[in-house]
Amino acid sequence: MYRLSALARNNVPKYLARNYAKDIKFGPEVRKLMLEGVDILADAVAVTMGPKGRNVILEQSWGSPKITKDGVTVAKGIELADKFQNIGAKLVQDVANNTNDEAGDGTTTATVLARAIAKEGFEKIIKGANPVEIRRGVMLAVDTVKTHLSTLSKKVESADEIAQVATISANGDTSIGKLISSAMEKVGKDGVITVKDGKTLEDELEIIE
Repeated sequence: MYRLSALARNNVPKYLARNYAKDIKFGPEVRKLMLEGVDILADAVAVTMGPKGRNVILEQSWGSPKITKDGVTVAKGIELADKFQNIGAKLVQDVANNTNDEAGDGTTTATVLARAIAKEGFEKIIKGANPVEIRRGVMLAVDTVKTHLSTLSKKVESADEIAQVATISANGDTSIGKLISSAMEKVGKDGVITVKDGKTLEDELEIIE
């Protein structure tokens, strides 16, 4: 990047000066647009939820369209024309991305929950609630839910249980689920599993010791 001195900038013809205009909006108008963006993205992601979830087709800038049932992949593939709607969509994209980074799964559920929290939060703000207090209440609720979920959680230990969990993550592909279970059995819970494109039509497991 090159920077011009103040004297040089003053001597640059105005038609050469590069300015970036910013649209600035406040209040209910922008909240409405942001929620519309949240809804558009969440609606697209929500159809992938659960064992009966449907596939989504994403247009790509190169190559053939991509067909996926992965929530975070759908979220990443959405870009809205309206910049304020897109801001709302990007906020929910961040939720999906963070969930994927932290847990590796559950991105669709996180997106649906984020939409519900955003809608309820904005409604309360319109009625005069303090946004800081709303956030504090949400965090208290999160702690309560986490405590309750921990009492419901179950350790996954056997090869069959691992295969079941992996099959769900693989969109019901039992062969992939069994392959992942075999890999976990070989490397253990602290081992490293990497996925690479193969050169054959069959899925293969290679152990490197």
